[in-house]
Amino acid sequence: MQTEIKNALDTLKQGGIILYPTDTVWGIGCDATNPEAVKKVYDLKERIDSKALICLVADDRMLTKFVKQVPTAALNIIEVTDKPTTIIYDDAQNLAKNLIADDGSIAIRIPDDEFCYQLSRKLNGAIVSTSANISGHPTPSSFKEIAPAILKGVDYVVNLHHEKICAKPSSIIKLSNNGVVKIIRK
Repeated sequence: MQTEIKNALDTLKQGGIILYPTDTVWGIGCDATNPEAVKKVYDLKERIDSKALICLVADDRMLTKFVKQVPTAALNIIEVTDKPTTIIYDDAQNLAKNLIADDGSIAIRIPDDEFCYQLSRKLNGAIVSTSANISGHPTPSSFKEIAPAILKGVDYVVNLHHEKICAKPSSIIKLSNNGVVKIIRK
């Protein structure tokens, strides 16, 4: 695993994009602070950049680097949830501008996956994590279902868990600073 972390980290630091396993589905990722790399992800997915992407961070300490004010409710959800949950936060900061939604929000998940945790820690930052499919196409449930265009379009494919069958994408909850909670995806 350490070799894969090093290779993926080198790719991210050079502005490249990676294909990697997460705690949910296979993801396309890049350094979330690099606007050129974020643009490459949008281009590869053929996705309009007004549709925001999810980021992964290692832990709640790192979360505060990218969100001005983390609601207490978010920390409670992170602590008690037993399934992968992405939270949309108001007032994103220190991220590529083309990654942040028009309303200033950002979707972030703390994954329950050792590879993702170590990669984020070693990068000391957020990693884009969007499903490994062309926009509008089904999310692949395994590595072998990933389209050739995606495989050819990334700079590095992580050689871990190719046999893993993915359950489904994370739940998504929007927690606004004004206390409004909205379930986006169960």
